[in-house]
Formats: sequence, structure tokens, C-alpha cells
Amino acid sequence: VQLQASGGGLVQTGGSLKLSCAASGRPLHVMGWFRQAPGKEREFVAAVNLSGRRADYADSVQGRFTISRPNAKNTVFLQMNSLKPDDTAVYYCTGDPATSFYNRSPGGYSYWGQGTQVTVSS
Repeated sequence: VQLQASGGGLVQTGGSLKLSCAASGRPLHVMGWFRQAPGKEREFVAAVNLSGRRADYADSVQGRFTISRPNAKNTVFLQMNSLKPDDTAVYYCTGDPATSFYNRSPGGYSYWGQGTQVTVSS
């Protein structure tokens, strides 16, 4: 399985960005996004199940970010609104064919994209 992420960039505080990720190969039960800022551990951002009907968000992004997975396919989007400087990080798309939907640990995911940089200026 290969994951290809895109959509990062530079935006001012309060702005919006939309990340995209397409996975090739076998169906992934859960797809999601993690992020890693310099000097920090990789942290969970959001995840969505295969049908796209169930989503899970980190408290820090709840209400500002929306994850979607149209048509139950291996494509996932992350709409990020009201961005803050603390959201600055490399964002990684991830997926797994069998992990629990509520798994927020990076170790629970088998496949990872290459990462896309999101920078929010103050």
C-alpha cells in the first residue's frame, strides 16, 4: 500500500488549508492524520473509518478540522480551518487494514505517506 499526501503550505493565523491523501492497494479500515512538530513526538490528529461515517479528533483540533472519506474509498481529506501557529507541523497521512478505529497511537498504523508541511504564521 502506498499513500500520497498533498495540500500543505503556508497560511496566516485564522486561515484554512485542505490536505488530501490517496492510498493505492488494499482497502484500509481506518485512515487518518498525524502531525509532528520539530522536537516533538508524532501526535494523533484525526481518523475516519472505512464508511466515512465515524470520525475521531484530537481535542486540540475538534471543531476546527474536519476529516472526510467520500464514497468509502481509500482517499481521505482533512479540512483545516481557523488555523493557529501551534498547528505548524509536518502532517502525515496514515492507514491500516485492521487497527481499531479508536487507536490513536502511531504504532497502530501500518502504512504512512511521505508527509506534507503545514506552516501557520502569526
